[in-house]
Amino acid sequence: MKELYHWMTPPPFSWHAENDLAEPKVSEWIRPLSEETVPDIVLLGIPLSRSSISASFASEHPDAFRRAWKSFVTYNIDKHLDLKEMKVADAGNVKQHVTDISRCHKNITGAMKTIRQIYPQSMPVAIGGDHSITAMLIKGWKEAHPNEEIGILQFDTHFDVRDLKEFGPANGTPIRNVIESGYVKGENIYNIGLHGFFNTRSLVDFAHEHGIHYVTMKETRKRGIENVVSDALDDLAKRVDTIYVTVDMDVLDIAYGPGAPAATPGGMRTDELFDAVYLAGLHEKVKTMDIVCLDPFRDVADSTVKSGVYTMLSFLSGVKSRERK
Repeated sequence: MKELYHWMTPPPFSWHAENDLAEPKVSEWIRPLSEETVPDIVLLGIPLSRSSISASFASEHPDAFRRAWKSFVTYNIDKHLDLKEMKVADAGNVKQHVTDISRCHKNITGAMKTIRQIYPQSMPVAIGGDHSITAMLIKGWKEAHPNEEIGILQFDTHFDVRDLKEFGPANGTPIRNVIESGYVKGENIYNIGLHGFFNTRSLVDFAHEHGIHYVTMKETRKRGIENVVSDALDDLAKRVDTIYVTVDMDVLDIAYGPGAPAATPGGMRTDELFDAVYLAGLHEKVKTMDIVCLDPFRDVADSTVKSGVYTMLSFLSGVKSRERK
């Protein structure tokens, strides 16, 4: 724990009952990380948005995410399962520097590496923050597991392969970052949810050049979200040891995700995203995930923040359902 809190600060606040409840709310179920418990899931907040290409308060999302827990219970009526038997621990927030983004990124990598070393049997789930954090989390995983081949399942409106020379390690460059730094092969990346007029031809050319697999939103609807996600997972599982799931909340149509700074028309519906991450959670090679790019200050009635919590709980429902397979 001491090594972990070199990189992190404890949860800023938490709600939980003194005694275990038969039917807890999520705020009563998720507990602060402690040395006495080996959790199934370790949550870490990453309040960073200074590395966004466009202005964003995604740094405020981790705490807004925690506040929204009180609106949910642990029972999933659609899947007829209860998450309450899972041990989910909140490790707090990764330390951030006021002006030094490189130090922020170093702390993110260090936090992920340390979590894997202290809790190798636990699944890290990161709550961002902008999308630059994904590259740093993957680097931390790779440093903890240097012999593993990593794959990425990405739900996003954008490729996120902008030129690092121009933009640096920003929210528009994490996928290019891990490719060019040698952490992930392009052929081991699937992007689902691209659509419309939000990616330039040069970014598509980069994806083709490096073998990135992608399925547009239009094609996804023709084939069905379940088929597309299942096919991507099955293909990745042939080549990689670990599948990293990253959910950029701008994958949602702007009508469903007004709190995502780069939300656009033509995106995914919330029910499609919830089904997609449930399927991802079911797969045994999916070992970590993040939820990024959500600005609670832009949100409407906390609708996108609540969708983010719903996304995490849907993913955990998939993880929990592995026991049934």
